[in-house]
Amino acid sequence: MSTAISIKNHNPNIEVVVHEKYKDIGFNHEGRRCGEAHSVEREWIQWKPSGKSIFNTILHAEITIGKHQYTAGRPPGVAFILNRQEFICQLARDAEKRGAIIQTNDKIQSVDDLDGDVIVDASGCPSMVKRELNLKVGYIGKTYQESIEKSNCFCGDTIRIIFSRFGGYFWIFPRNPEKNEVNVGVGMFGNFGYNLREMLRVFKEEQSITGTVNYVVGGLIPLGLQRPFLYRNILFVGDTGVGAFPFSGQGIYRALMSGDIAGRCIAQNNIKKYPSIIRKEFTQWDMLGSIFIRMNSVFRKINPVLFCHTLNLFFRGEKEFDLISH
Repeated sequence: MSTAISIKNHNPNIEVVVHEKYKDIGFNHEGRRCGEAHSVEREWIQWKPSGKSIFNTILHAEITIGKHQYTAGRPPGVAFILNRQEFICQLARDAEKRGAIIQTNDKIQSVDDLDGDVIVDASGCPSMVKRELNLKVGYIGKTYQESIEKSNCFCGDTIRIIFSRFGGYFWIFPRNPEKNEVNVGVGMFGNFGYNLREMLRVFKEEQSITGTVNYVVGGLIPLGLQRPFLYRNILFVGDTGVGAFPFSGQGIYRALMSGDIAGRCIAQNNIKKYPSIIRKEFTQWDMLGSIFIRMNSVFRKINPVLFCHTLNLFFRGEKEFDLISH
């Protein structure tokens, strides 16, 4: 959607067709496959959610690492928990208003089914196109999340991140305030064979979290840049190209950003420029993230407690930090 909007913003004469495999935009199980935290500081104000796209405005983040707790404040109107399905619809309305064609109930079986001069793959993780073309992927993690209504731990303006000594983290995000609903989940760096469902069950007991589970989701998450970013006339955006931030798993703004960059390159008839712009925008944070993942893999073999010690050293050295907007 962000690619379609960007193309039409920069060159309205280009025909843009969005292929949506479901009959409705946004309102399907893939419309809720994340924690739904989002921020719009600085240049990302263009992606600010509005109206029903917002469940809660986040003012505080609490990060727990072992016995240490850190807090960060956010100004109003910057960080949100999205009603992600409505937010996708918001983007779709914007794209259609600018002249993009959205074809629903239109599942693409093969990249050979597409005859556009330029193809943009936003099929998520794992990428349908990269699997078909046998292209390699980068670091992959796993997540498992439950949405719990009538929860005793709902706090509408605060998110909580609790790092695990096993090399991942848990989160508690306030979702629908009308139901006192929270998203409680666990994410792990790498594929170490952990039973994430069981880990979350134990975590909920330790945190004394109660309520009724009404929705369960989980799956693979790409951690960091997923090369190649361009293959022939195919640009990879979102999870297929830039993945999620390796440290926190946050990926919504990265998807929007990569889509916007791809749209500008297409509109300027210069798609070969796309990989260099992506590397410039994302490499610094992803180098730190990939180092973090490799260190975690080593620490697991030596002593998992070292993972939390390293994180504490990082946060003690930071006067300000923000796990939402990374």
